Amino acid sequence: MIVEPKVREYICTTAHPTGCEENVRRQIKYVEEQGIIDGPKKVLVIGSSTGYGLASRITAAFGCKADTLGVMFEREAAGKRTATPGWYNTKAFEKFAQEEGLYAKSINGDAFSSAIKEQVIDVIRKDLGQVDLVIYSLAAPRRTTADGTVYNSVLKTTGETFTNKSLDLRKNEVTEKSIDPATAEELEATIKVMGGEDWKDWIAALKNAGVLADGAITVAYSYIGPKLTYPIYSDGTIGQAKKHLHKTAVEMNQEFEGVKAYISVNKALVTQASAAIPIVPLYFAILYKVMKEQGTHEGCIQQISRLFHTKLFVPEVSTDDEYKIRMDDWELEDKVQNEVMKIWEKVNTENVEELTDIEGYWEDFYHMFGFHFDNIDYSLDVEV
Repeated sequence: MIVEPKVREYICTTAHPTGCEENVRRQIKYVEEQGIIDGPKKVLVIGSSTGYGLASRITAAFGCKADTLGVMFEREAAGKRTATPGWYNTKAFEKFAQEEGLYAKSINGDAFSSAIKEQVIDVIRKDLGQVDLVIYSLAAPRRTTADGTVYNSVLKTTGETFTNKSLDLRKNEVTEKSIDPATAEELEATIKVMGGEDWKDWIAALKNAGVLADGAITVAYSYIGPKLTYPIYSDGTIGQAKKHLHKTAVEMNQEFEGVKAYISVNKALVTQASAAIPIVPLYFAILYKVMKEQGTHEGCIQQISRLFHTKLFVPEVSTDDEYKIRMDDWELEDKVQNEVMKIWEKVNTENVEELTDIEGYWEDFYHMFGFHFDNIDYSLDVEV
């Protein structure tokens, strides 16, 4: 069928298989251009199908020539409904990896569940023996724990109601958005979903099963952001969950012998998770413009390639006391943030296209779903 983008607010309900393959192909090309990394050889990526997780899998495979096992939670095509972009990304990745003679297998299911953990352990034991790198890149809205309790995360403040400028993505209008404070139960639920508990469960399960190599590294991804977004992000429910994640890295380094746990604090980028956060897309669109003008803008693949090449697989990993590696270093430079704040004060609906990179924001958004690649004829029928 002919597949066109169907956008509702911050989500696209269709994905283009050929476009998703092109997205993966371009990321692989970038990684190969950066040269070989003396890094891991057997890699598990939990949350491997889009965004930073996909970029990590591509960098491990095509930068380190590693065998990779991915865990994802994606939907196949059914009737006239396309598969999710992560489904197509994974199929494309596996195809390219196998062409290179690299092992690439994926398990589709709920990464929070003990059943998927057991399945992953069985596959590692049978196919890989042990893994030496575990990337934890889950971005899920809910989690069902072992006792059957369902926790839902919320995007709220933890203090007072916060009101600031926001970008209405449907109309490219600058509006005002208010975010209410979370209840104690909502905050606890968000920490359960997005904190470090499941990450630690994964590492404990792998270690206890003997499938984690001695000296293995595990990295979880986080975001802190600038003071502008603190009320909604760093000080909000998500930020509290991320602080729990950061504390978990410290715990794991103390408790798990022979394992190094790190947090990679990444820069602001358009992902399926971040597009849903009020106020943040406007900041992103301004940030894109400033960083592109200053020559420091990076997408997911550039970030993770730089992480592997210059921060992680180096003689001495530079972190703070919570084992955080700062990949947001360029984003938070004074010369970037000062310029962002100048624009933030002035931006409105009339000048939003002139003062921000709204075009770049939308290009990244459509690319996530396999659309707007200039070398693809979207008028052609494709097999979904």
